[in-house]
Amino acid sequence: MNKIALIAATVVTAVAATSVAASAGSINRTQDRQLDRIEQGRKSGSITWTEGLKLRAEQKRIANRKAQLNSKGYLTKSDRRELNSMQRDASYNITKERHDTKRRPTWLPRVGK
Repeated sequence: MNKIALIAATVVTAVAATSVAASAGSINRTQDRQLDRIEQGRKSGSITWTEGLKLRAEQKRIANRKAQLNSKGYLTKSDRRELNSMQRDASYNITKERHDTKRRPTWLPRVGK
C-alpha cells in the first residue's frame, strides 16, 4: 500500500513540475515570437526605427520583470498572470505599430537594429 502512495505522490509531483516548466516555456516562446514580429516589421518597413526602439524597450522591461519575479526560483500563478498581461499589451502595441500609417520609405535603407 505504501508503494502505491509513493508512486502516486511521485506522479503528482512530476506533473506539477512539468506544468510549471511548461508555463515558463510558453512565456519565453511568446517573448521570442514577439521579438520576431518586431524584426519582421522592421525588415518590411511597417515598423519604423523609433517604433522598433520603443517596442524592443517594452520587451526588455518584460524580460527584466520576469527575471525579477523568477529570482526566487519559480513563478507563481499571479506572476505568470502579470507577465501574460504585459505580453498581451506588448502584442497589441506591435500590431498597432505594424498597421499604422507610418512606414519607412522603400528607397531609404534600413537603419539600426
